[in-house]
Amino acid sequence: MSSDIPKLPLLPPPPPFTPPHLKKLKQTPLHQIVLSKQARSQQTETSEVLHNSKSRPREQPILRQPRRTNPLIWFCAILCMIFSLFLIFFGIATLVIFLDVKPRTPVFDTPAATLNVIYFNSPDFLNGDVIFLANFSNPNRKLNVKYEYLDIKLFFSENLIAVQALQPFSQNPGETRLMSVHLISSLVHLPPNTVLELQKQVQRNRVAYDIQGTFRVKAKLGIFHFSYWLHGRAK
Repeated sequence: MSSDIPKLPLLPPPPPFTPPHLKKLKQTPLHQIVLSKQARSQQTETSEVLHNSKSRPREQPILRQPRRTNPLIWFCAILCMIFSLFLIFFGIATLVIFLDVKPRTPVFDTPAATLNVIYFNSPDFLNGDVIFLANFSNPNRKLNVKYEYLDIKLFFSENLIAVQALQPFSQNPGETRLMSVHLISSLVHLPPNTVLELQKQVQRNRVAYDIQGTFRVKAKLGIFHFSYWLHGRAK
């Protein structure tokens, strides 16, 4: 006996099973996955740094013991201090002495002069004999003055025609001393223009000589003294 069984249609196969975490991975884009990894790595590094900083003990500063000063430095410092005090004392003493003494320069002048002889051997060579009175004055009230070197020169129209050295001497405060100085010119060569000018002045019986003196003067006040050069000029 046969019976016909009806044929049912075949059902399609079920889809493959996918776990839920894989579904999330599939839905997340690739660039988001890379960024999340970088953020995790940065968080990990930050936590490690904080952990290390907390676990590492704070370093204590190392204090050096003060070094002893070299005795040579102390000696130089004391020497400089003594030298500075000496300079200050010397400066104050000099100022006090200067204000009390009020030093003044000695005075040199020629109140009178005499022309004894003047003539020419040839048109350009001069011979002459001149005597003049030199006046040396010490205007200081408390300083003694000593002339250690004296040199007198006679000029005519800026031409040297005679030289004379004098003997050293001393002067007390306020003292005046007159000295006769004798100057002789012998075969002194002069330019032609100077010779003509000198002859004209001789004819007028009035010759303009220029007298210059160079002196080395020592001023003394008790045990203190100082020297200086003095240059005087008279006509």
